[in-house]
Amino acid sequence: MAWPALYNRYPVLYPDSISYLEGGRLVARALFLHEFSTNYGGRSLIYGLGILPMHWNITPWPVAALHALLTAYLIWLVVRSIAPRRTVLSYLALLISLSLFTSVGWFVSLIMPDILGPVLYLSIYLIVFAGETISPRERLAVLLIAWWAVASHITHLILASGLCALLVVVLVLQHVPFRIWLRVISKVGVIILLAAAAHLALHTYLYGRPSLTGRRPAFLMARVIADGPGRWYLQAHCGEAKLVLCDHLHAIRNDISADDFLWEEGGIWQGASPATQEQLRAEETRFVLATLRTYPRAELAIAASNFWQQLRTFALWGYGPDPWISEGFDRALPGARSRYLQTQQAQGALPAEFSTTAQNWMLMTALTLIGTLSAFRWRHLSPRLVGLTVIIVSIAIANAFVTGVFSMVEDRFQSRVIWLLPLLAWLFVLEWLDYRHDCFSVPNFPKSPHA
Repeated sequence: MAWPALYNRYPVLYPDSISYLEGGRLVARALFLHEFSTNYGGRSLIYGLGILPMHWNITPWPVAALHALLTAYLIWLVVRSIAPRRTVLSYLALLISLSLFTSVGWFVSLIMPDILGPVLYLSIYLIVFAGETISPRERLAVLLIAWWAVASHITHLILASGLCALLVVVLVLQHVPFRIWLRVISKVGVIILLAAAAHLALHTYLYGRPSLTGRRPAFLMARVIADGPGRWYLQAHCGEAKLVLCDHLHAIRNDISADDFLWEEGGIWQGASPATQEQLRAEETRFVLATLRTYPRAELAIAASNFWQQLRTFALWGYGPDPWISEGFDRALPGARSRYLQTQQAQGALPAEFSTTAQNWMLMTALTLIGTLSAFRWRHLSPRLVGLTVIIVSIAIANAFVTGVFSMVEDRFQSRVIWLLPLLAWLFVLEWLDYRHDCFSVPNFPKSPHA
């Protein structure tokens, strides 16, 4: 599954990877040595802390191995729950095709929590719809994996919370008894609450006040400014609104993007002092709400456009050479910079175009199979496959909404979940093959002596 890392001769890195690799060490020092830092990187501290024992700021290879193990394990349990008679060969064929022709191998190889989103959603399926197909030990493993996955990124927590409400409706429509659906949904709810509690406790310890997101960049502020209404609001109301952001109005160009606002060197966010960044965070909610009240229709139309664009944006670009990565190596992985500079990624030679084309064809094939088999067999689909379909389709849509509307449109955001649709298509085919086998198999009755 980690062929992109093997081809690259190193796990694939993204600028945020450096923050995760560095942040785990800083958090560990605060927790165990009481040596606090003024900056923990602004990323998910629980993921950074969780992968620290894997890499110890020496090599990220064990992290990619962990990603591969968790993903392969969850796919195994899911295949076994849908097609128990075709498990081994079907599983191997599915894993090979997904690895070669979808984005799953890229996200297994990427040192980011992105792969844990799909791992979480498959875990939720197993807990809610297929609990009887896994042993008590497997159930415990799935619960622990689900907790770490949901705690590894705030987006996972948001999507899992929304998924809980949707699955209640699905279970009711499937006429599942109240006692049973309440028990399985409660398990997912407890996992989400424990993950949220971990965020609150850790951020309270590190920053002195409870927070689910810590000291994150002002993503929503950047979003509404890049959309246009935020910029219009500042231009019209900076004379009366007492906002620190108004001091930077001259730097807010008409073509400014969310990336420019947040990450441009010397820009509004990167060029601000820690005290100014804290003020911008404090003003973010007030500013965003004021913009929405002033320009509700414009922001709604732009948000809908961003959602639709994100839903269709899932290429595998953005993994080329990046100065931010090479500059951060000395902090995150001391002594490993020369190794990175020899990789295919650092030389801009990763096969992103091949993988993007392959994934597009695989996705079109998958959607055709799902649509065809659903149309012909919708009355015969198992409740498990229906439940998995609801989870995967709703997550593909909700992920595009959350990332496109509240963050920015980026290929990586949607490509990290889009491979679940080819997985679903494979499972549709496996269940159809089992159905055909049951329909056309001839019982082996003993012959009558008078025949």
